[in-house]
Amino acid sequence: MGYEDFVYFILSEEDKSSEPGLEYWFKCIDLDGNGVLTPNEMQFFYEEQLHRMECMTQEPVLFEDILCQIFDMIGPEVTPGFSTDNEGYITLRDLKGCKLSGNVFNILFNLNKFIAFESRDPFLIRQERENPTLTEWDRFAHREYIRLSMEEDVEDASNGSGDIWDESFEAPF
Repeated sequence: MGYEDFVYFILSEEDKSSEPGLEYWFKCIDLDGNGVLTPNEMQFFYEEQLHRMECMTQEPVLFEDILCQIFDMIGPEVTPGFSTDNEGYITLRDLKGCKLSGNVFNILFNLNKFIAFESRDPFLIRQERENPTLTEWDRFAHREYIRLSMEEDVEDASNGSGDIWDESFEAPF
């Protein structure tokens, strides 16, 4: 993976609701390349999440429940019906028309973000409401900036304290 591909991946991972992110993850799930996400394609990726949940001793969530949640979040034009020939599907257009579309990809690919979404920290919800214009990428960049600046402050403090001990406390005369 080259640098440009890595940057594209990180941008897509941290802001799955952005247009490039939606297109990136849609292509990942659309295994047959027919332009629609079927329950079978989504289940293929969710199986790995189930395995991760079991490894983390999390209570696994049945795919049928997840599928219902996904279709409720997205509200696609073609929803699952009661007949066997209509299992429903999601198009890229459906995803682009929904603010919660990034969560679909977190459910299928990123267990930590999926669990965070399921537990819905009230502090994060308040932050999102305070700055509705910020994207997930903006929030990620802000968190990382703070984290890195705090690391830098710790390094500066440790370097500064070393200078104090190196100084001679003898009288200058």
